[in-house]
Amino acid sequence: MTVVPQGSMEALAERLVAALEAFESAQRHYHPGIVPQLRARFAPFAEALAVARRDLEAAAASPGEQDTRRTLLEASDLCLDALALTTQSEALEQALVNIRKAGRRINRVLEMLLPLCPALPAVNRYFLEPEARPRASERLPAPGANASTGLFHVGLDADPYARGSVSFYIPDTGDGSEPLPLVVALHGGFGHGRDFLWTWLREARSRRFALACPTSRNITWSILGPDVDAQLLQAVLDDAAGRWNIDRDRVLLTGLSDGATYALKRSLDTEPSFTHFAPFSGILAPFDLTHAKGRRIYWVHGAKDWMFPVWRAKMGEKELRAAGAEVTLEIVPDLYHAHAREKNGAVLAWFDPRLVLTPGGP
Repeated sequence: MTVVPQGSMEALAERLVAALEAFESAQRHYHPGIVPQLRARFAPFAEALAVARRDLEAAAASPGEQDTRRTLLEASDLCLDALALTTQSEALEQALVNIRKAGRRINRVLEMLLPLCPALPAVNRYFLEPEARPRASERLPAPGANASTGLFHVGLDADPYARGSVSFYIPDTGDGSEPLPLVVALHGGFGHGRDFLWTWLREARSRRFALACPTSRNITWSILGPDVDAQLLQAVLDDAAGRWNIDRDRVLLTGLSDGATYALKRSLDTEPSFTHFAPFSGILAPFDLTHAKGRRIYWVHGAKDWMFPVWRAKMGEKELRAAGAEVTLEIVPDLYHAHAREKNGAVLAWFDPRLVLTPGGP
């Protein structure tokens, strides 16, 4: 095992990754009332991160390391701030606000760290699924790589969190000659595509598929009433196909909470622009099921969902099946109202068997 020198950038990167993984686990298992547990859970990670940060700040740096060093220090500060914010209040409403705000800080950390993959092995591994980590170097862009790959934000020039914008991730590896499957992922209510992108980026980078995360035009998706988001989704598809080599026969629409419910709505279009649908923790609203026959749907829901009780998922599955849809409903026993990221792989394998990840790659 390689010993990482104290006070080095890699030492801080490892502590930062550990703290990020702790926060990710907290998001996955979050429910009202968990804050006291998180205080105890986060404490050792925050302490180790703070120590590593001080060590790096006190160590001498070579001129070529200044930018990476500065980014790591700033990212560590943001991460520590997020961990503290998450555990500030036990009051239900304020705790829910705090976890959302902390999540946005963590997402800013991730956006700062992604460009550091070539410089820091711990960061490169973090942005890969475990099965892909033994060959992590193969996921790095080659020198002089195509400028049209990586992370892109469209429509954010004036406002980093503009409504109606979209964030794309295109794998850095490959020459663009092979058509890429596309996953379009929809955030939950009050969310933003720029943040939700991180829920699927590790998988996109490991399995090499294109990822698009649009932001609803209003604070949530047009589930009922006038639909102002259908045109947005079509524009996202057209934009992606115009910029990159996208396989229009392999396009998955997924989403969380309100994003999941809106994905189900789009599955019932007369001629859907998507081939597969994967709602996470959503519900089937009173939609017209006339065109449900043959729709391929993989529904993931938590047995402990406190916002959309599991009986609603079971009822929605029953109604969709009766209307002729091909539905797989997976109930996750320990899941509350959250995204079960550990089910991303099963959804992707169902969507496209070529995306199955084995040790070393798909």
